Amino acid sequence: MQIKIEQLEQELKNKELQSIYLLYGEEKFLLDTCTKKIANKFGEKVSGINYIKIYEENVQELISNMQTPSFGYEKKLIVVRNSGLFEKQGRKKDKAKEELVEKLNYYINENIDQIKDTTVLVFIEEISDKNKLYTTIEKLGIICNFEELKQNQISARLKSICSSYKVEISNEDINYLIENCGTNMQILINELRKLIEYVGENGTIKKEYIDLLCIKQIQAVIFDLTDNLGKKEISKSIQILDNLIYSKEPIQKILITLYNHFKKIYITKIAIQENKNLAQSLNLKPNQTFLTSKYKTQSGYFKKQELRKILQDITNLDANYKQGLIDLNIGLRTILCGIN
Repeated sequence: MQIKIEQLEQELKNKELQSIYLLYGEEKFLLDTCTKKIANKFGEKVSGINYIKIYEENVQELISNMQTPSFGYEKKLIVVRNSGLFEKQGRKKDKAKEELVEKLNYYINENIDQIKDTTVLVFIEEISDKNKLYTTIEKLGIICNFEELKQNQISARLKSICSSYKVEISNEDINYLIENCGTNMQILINELRKLIEYVGENGTIKKEYIDLLCIKQIQAVIFDLTDNLGKKEISKSIQILDNLIYSKEPIQKILITLYNHFKKIYITKIAIQENKNLAQSLNLKPNQTFLTSKYKTQSGYFKKQELRKILQDITNLDANYKQGLIDLNIGLRTILCGIN
């Protein structure tokens, strides 16, 4: 059965464990959280007896571990992580893995009643393609794709955490936190915990506290830098660059991020002119669509020829730096000062 993340969380809260799970996807924090919930719900675990960890290098041992009794315990928890059993086979097919998929698929289908009585089998994968084993688990167990959350889903989860600590935060300030700290749930929760601790029970998290306490992702800082460039406040842009360097961001990373940022502004400019879907043109993930309005705003600061010149200047700087002709720090400041 295919279920959503929220359904799985409810199942783990209110129901007995299923015998087979396949958990995969990009939202690593929630995936790991659900995996821990399964382990906690399972109860006492003794490694090598009723708790077995399987990886790609020892995945051939999976069936034999399923067949071996969990001496002294009612059930055995087997966690299979990044096994490669659900990946598409390329031109150079892994015959051993193909054969194992066939054997495992047959074994599960033939012994499902015994597995239900003796085993909790959890597959954790980065990606999962639909092969025979996938179809069998879909029929006999639980499959959950941990897709990256959309902004409204992230907001709802963060507000729920705040409510549990009796802390208030507005939708506007939640969105501001996401825009500045990114969409990684682990990072966001870490930043939110600092804010909750700061304001205390019955307190209210405000924008100024986010600015004071939270670590902005470099992409958010580059947005700030570009805003100031667009408003012709060059000294403020240089100050932001200084702060990035002071916080030990590698100058090469700053250069690459700045190039990619101006490239997206240029793409935005063209997409608007040609009436194209902006989120698709920028290749934004579902949890990044809120960035479209920011790119639109910043594209209004620059003409197309200005953006082409900035991109070319950054490309030339990179080439000259690699030849030892210029220092990156000096060259980057020169480019910023030349935007007028």
